[in-house]
Amino acid sequence: MRTLLVVLCAIGFAWGATLPASADGAPDGADVQVAQTLGARELTVVIRRVEPVPGPVHVEVVTHAGSPAGELALRLSQDGTVVSDTKVVLGATPGFYGGTLRVSGPGPWELAIDDGERVATIPFVVPARVMSPWQNAAYGGFVAAGLFLLVSLLAAVRGHGRAALVPAGGVVAALAVAVTAALLSASVPPPAPPGSDLDPTVDNVTDPYAAGPASTTDYSRPPANLVASRNGDLRLALTDGSTGRPVDDLLVHDNALVHLGVVSPSGRLWHLHPVRVGPGDYRVALDTPEPGRYAVAAEIARRGGGRQLLRAAVTLDATGASAAPAESVELVRKIGEAGTPSTITAKFGARDLQPWLGMVGHMIVTGPVTGEVADAPVWGHVHSMTPPTPGRTDRPDESVAAFGPDVPFTYTFPLPGRYLVWVQAERGYSVRTVPAVIDVPAARGATG
Repeated sequence: MRTLLVVLCAIGFAWGATLPASADGAPDGADVQVAQTLGARELTVVIRRVEPVPGPVHVEVVTHAGSPAGELALRLSQDGTVVSDTKVVLGATPGFYGGTLRVSGPGPWELAIDDGERVATIPFVVPARVMSPWQNAAYGGFVAAGLFLLVSLLAAVRGHGRAALVPAGGVVAALAVAVTAALLSASVPPPAPPGSDLDPTVDNVTDPYAAGPASTTDYSRPPANLVASRNGDLRLALTDGSTGRPVDDLLVHDNALVHLGVVSPSGRLWHLHPVRVGPGDYRVALDTPEPGRYAVAAEIARRGGGRQLLRAAVTLDATGASAAPAESVELVRKIGEAGTPSTITAKFGARDLQPWLGMVGHMIVTGPVTGEVADAPVWGHVHSMTPPTPGRTDRPDESVAAFGPDVPFTYTFPLPGRYLVWVQAERGYSVRTVPAVIDVPAARGATG
């Protein structure tokens, strides 16, 4: 009986100390949310957790105020072969519209969103539930110990005392293997996760341990280069700074593949999310109200870790678009000297803000402006975070309208001078933009 209790306690310890690993390194239960500026629509595409695998993939498309009604074709493909497709009919009322597709197994997949004129593609990884070799050894040892214990008890009950000693020794040996494996499993680092560190394949997603133990390899990629141009849509060409090849390893960060800021010569901001149309090729529709040099800033994250801010300037003609009306919101400013933290709080008046791109609010900063905006040396993108929700691994989506009314930001302006600032938050599925001009004083005793 004492031996049986030892076995049960050891099994319980190992069960609590070892957990199945997600093959792509993402926490179980997390949805993938990707903002997409597809033509005249600003969309948020939500790919719900895929479970079981093979199984259904629930995709929700969130529309925003001003998005036209219409139909989207969704296609799910792997290795260039379309496996599943469906259609989502978008209404005139902003909100959630869903469809269901299917995956045939774990690995890298690509979701295509077709509005009839443009096709956006979103790569993502369907993880596999994978047990490490240490976990397999631990569970195998405990199973063997249980079988040896059963044989030993049967031999003892039948009066074969000496014969019972042999399986009893097997119990001890199997327990030693199981407990050792269970203890080691907590200290052995997992392999580099496919999708976030490594380029994902069906093989390394299904069995990430096949490549051997984790190494000290630096998986980060070289900086990318950005060339902005317009031929109809605004085009961003992203190339690797080392090889010159198209960059096709962008990760979803802050709910987008690319966060694009565009500022007109007179200081109007567009915060857009270009769609991927091919390797290193991102496009976005942009109507410009005036000719001149526009500032362009793209925030990306490449596989292997590390975010990058890519800046450029592009000369554009006017397309006749009128300026959007500015939101009337009080900004409480506590501006410190250059090099010290400043606080800007937007007072939206009601606790009904929705998270946009996973955040309660965004603040974009450029300056100091002494000539053309495109030549300003500083570009910043600051967040007002959503508070954590107990019991949830992912952040709330846009169906939750419960944040605010105050949206605070803290930012350190590195240089003295005049800055253009825009605060953004979502209410009623409409992104509200509050522009401001802020003068930052020089630090005491600073010399130019």
